[in-house]
Amino acid sequence: QVQLVESGGGLVQAGESLRLSCAASGSVFSINAMGWYRQAPGKERELVATRTNGGRTTYADFVKGRFVISGDNAKSTVDLQMSSLKPEDTAVYYCNAHDMWASSDFWGQGTPVTVSS
Repeated sequence: QVQLVESGGGLVQAGESLRLSCAASGSVFSINAMGWYRQAPGKERELVATRTNGGRTTYADFVKGRFVISGDNAKSTVDLQMSSLKPEDTAVYYCNAHDMWASSDFWGQGTPVTVSS
């Protein structure tokens, strides 16, 4: 149905910035929202930010104005610009796509982000 591929993860120092990218392929016509989630060691997966095709965005409280989500509906892509990164941001970040037709969510393989002090 839908395949998601993330990129951009890596190792950065605290205070630096990083941009994550995700591209969807396959049956992308019924995708009406995409977003980013993350999972840190020993913790459950949590929402970071989402964006609908109409451009409406939501953010987790821990973003604190540091992250910005953007997307291109025509290209079926979504990016996450992360600034002022903190060690507690260290996690595997997963791209998500919601398929309205299938009433289901699809997930990427994840891209790891490590923030050192």
